[in-house]
Amino acid sequence: MTKWMDYLDAVKAYSASWEEPQWMTDLRISALEKIEQLPLPVIEKVKFARWHLYNVKPERQLEAGTIPNFDQMADNPMVVQAGDDTVFEQISPELTEKGVIFTDLMTAMKEHPELVKEYYMQKAVPIDENSLTALHAAFMNNGIFLYVPKNIVIEEALESLFIHNGNSDAHFFKHVLIIAEENSEFSYLERFESHGDEAKKLAGNVVVEVIAKPGARIKFSAIDTLGKNIATYMNRRGYLMRDSKIDWAIGIMNDGNIIADFDSDLIGDGAHSEVKIVAISTGKQIQGIDTRVTNKAPHTIGHILQHGVILEKSTLTFNGIGHILRGAKGADAQQESRVLMLSTQSRGDANPILLIEENEVTAGHAASVGRVDPDELFYLMSRGLAKDEAERLVIRGFLGPVLTAIPVKAAQDQLIATIEGKLKK
Repeated sequence: MTKWMDYLDAVKAYSASWEEPQWMTDLRISALEKIEQLPLPVIEKVKFARWHLYNVKPERQLEAGTIPNFDQMADNPMVVQAGDDTVFEQISPELTEKGVIFTDLMTAMKEHPELVKEYYMQKAVPIDENSLTALHAAFMNNGIFLYVPKNIVIEEALESLFIHNGNSDAHFFKHVLIIAEENSEFSYLERFESHGDEAKKLAGNVVVEVIAKPGARIKFSAIDTLGKNIATYMNRRGYLMRDSKIDWAIGIMNDGNIIADFDSDLIGDGAHSEVKIVAISTGKQIQGIDTRVTNKAPHTIGHILQHGVILEKSTLTFNGIGHILRGAKGADAQQESRVLMLSTQSRGDANPILLIEENEVTAGHAASVGRVDPDELFYLMSRGLAKDEAERLVIRGFLGPVLTAIPVKAAQDQLIATIEGKLKK
């Protein structure tokens, strides 16, 4: 068993190499002390204790080998990270003058320490939530910080791209911290992708914290395409205050094993979260996805829609959890989880869970695991389509709710191409 305090000097040296403030160094050390004391997260029906989620290498890492051609980038605000380093960053002077901050996390710690310290693993995802959140806090190696001031509406999408070097044996622990002040409104798109797959037994750990203050409106989209040799813990969490709303659209298209916590905590009256997730499992891949909405205040709304496709010998588990706490009168919790199985050797689970502690609420769920509707296939084939083409068309329609929610056309096309590629394997 790893003795995590043996990493103490390495963690201190890593923090010093970034010139981090003392509070961040102290937080890393505190998290390091907690890793062995805390349990693993609970993902029902998924056994992941022996995955290589703890393989870490606490030292500065080199850029990935393939970096985009920045001459072809659009004009919207964007940050690109390759390895540990930020290799591209752009934001218009107009947004900067309005107080919008969009930069890498390490820079934000130096230039806006009071904002980062107040919210980093304090409101949404605490460092001691489980062993993997503590591991993340101890060995985090950069990320994104986005701050949108009160009443600011941003028309163009803010975009981040994280490039993982799949030929390096280094861990990939990224953190995204988004703070939306009162009545702000914007769309944010993030992409995680691997370049290369020569290294073995890589560890990934991504934590995303979205703080939505009263009246804020956020459209959050993500496309995950990490490689086959990286086992990843993915934790995305919304902390929603009064009358705020987050629309989540997440495409899980990784090739490696994944466990994920996608949670929305509806803290304030009238908070609203719409969660749409699509996932495809291929090969011998295992994916376990917990999607939870917790109604903690009256008149809050939490809706979950999860659609997944399973091929070959892979496994996909959807756990949908709607939890209405005592005192959340007038709350609404709905969920739908559906899985299409395209192989007799695959395994799929769609587990609806409703936890209701209050009266005068609305709650419901739907879940199914099955095959492509033969009537739909017959109809399309009767119009002249080959069976494979008809099947892909049905599946694309099945995954459509997330495809149409991606705010950047190029990213939407990328997700469609990724889906097509997986279906053709």
